[in-house]
Amino acid sequence: MGNRIVPIVLVTLLVILQGQLWLGRGGVPTVAELERELAQQKATNEEARRKIEQLSAEVNDLKEGLNMVEERARHELGMVKPNEIYVQIAK
Repeated sequence: MGNRIVPIVLVTLLVILQGQLWLGRGGVPTVAELERELAQQKATNEEARRKIEQLSAEVNDLKEGLNMVEERARHELGMVKPNEIYVQIAK
C-alpha cells in the first residue's frame, strides 16, 4: 500500500501542475493573448512613430523655410512688412 501512495501523489501533482500550466493564470492561453496584444501595440507604436517623424519634418520645413515663404510672398504677391517701402525696378 505504501508503494502505491507515492506514484498516486506524484501523478496528482503532475495533473495539478499541468492544469495550472494550461488553464491557470499565466498559462499558455494567457501568454498567447499577451503576445498578440504586444504585437498589436508594437504596430500601433510604429505607426505613431512614423506620424511623429512626418510632423517633425513638416515643422522643420516650416521653421527653416520661413525665409523662402517670405521671399515668394514678396516677389509673387508684392507683400511688404509694416513701415517698409516697396520699390520695384522694371527692366
